[in-house]
Amino acid sequence: MIPKISVVIPVYNEKDNLKNLAGELSAAFKASGLSWESVWVDDGSTDGSGPELRSVVKDLPGARLISFARNFGQTAALSAGIQASSGEYIVTMDADLQNDPADIAGLLKSASEGFDVVSGWRRDRKDAFFSRVLPSKIANFIISKVTGVDLHDYGCTLKIYKAPHLRAVELYGEMHRFLPALLGYMGARITELPVNHRARAQGASKYGLGRIFKVSLDLLTVKFMGDFLSKPLYLFGGLSLGLLSASALMAGFTLYKKFFGHVFVKDQPLFLVAIFFALVAVQFAFMGLMAEILVRTYYRSNRKPSYVIKEID
Repeated sequence: MIPKISVVIPVYNEKDNLKNLAGELSAAFKASGLSWESVWVDDGSTDGSGPELRSVVKDLPGARLISFARNFGQTAALSAGIQASSGEYIVTMDADLQNDPADIAGLLKSASEGFDVVSGWRRDRKDAFFSRVLPSKIANFIISKVTGVDLHDYGCTLKIYKAPHLRAVELYGEMHRFLPALLGYMGARITELPVNHRARAQGASKYGLGRIFKVSLDLLTVKFMGDFLSKPLYLFGGLSLGLLSASALMAGFTLYKKFFGHVFVKDQPLFLVAIFFALVAVQFAFMGLMAEILVRTYYRSNRKPSYVIKEID
């Protein structure tokens, strides 16, 4: 029997929280009456979480454990859990007890109203403001504007997805936080629901300001994959055209000063800049053509269409 919900939980050094989380999950699903399973992914924990997880999975009906050989990161852990799940809906959540399992029923209710993704919003967040909340607000604003998928809280792991949509996404790097944007590019209907957020009682946070650099690079990847993967020439060709236009304007201004201002070209550094822009423009044009060839090879070799079908009547 296919469960209604698969709960995917990446775990990294959360030994003291695991039994309590398992108990809260059991209580939440017992109250809702929904069929469910849980997929726990030990992401190379070094604090004894592995043996603790084996004990939890043994005592928890419908639970499975995937153990990594070393720490590969939250994105890899979520990806492994998603591929191992079998439910109609997939819920992702953290193992640190800051996400509340009681919110899962509300997420499912919103999803059943026709949404493919329901993202948790930690509106009343219980974290340090300057080191966690403020950087998160700035990041959420930038991601929303760049991707066009407007959410208050991309960083909240507690989300529910229709399983077929989520399994179609390939995750790398730190891409898990961009899942709503990636699915939005595929045409998924997305909404947001305020959820309970609790202060961390035990263990230490695995996040810090150092992730900003990784997130910034991954955001560029998401933007390219969403808007230009099937038509990279539009991006590189646009850059090439812009640089050629700037080059032409600077060259024209140089000639104007030569003929009307009697300033020799050799005395105008702007002419060298114009030549540099023109050369870079040509490089971008050829990069666009090469990218077009690679993209066409990618789609043909993987037999992967450049579109997503919602339904066939």
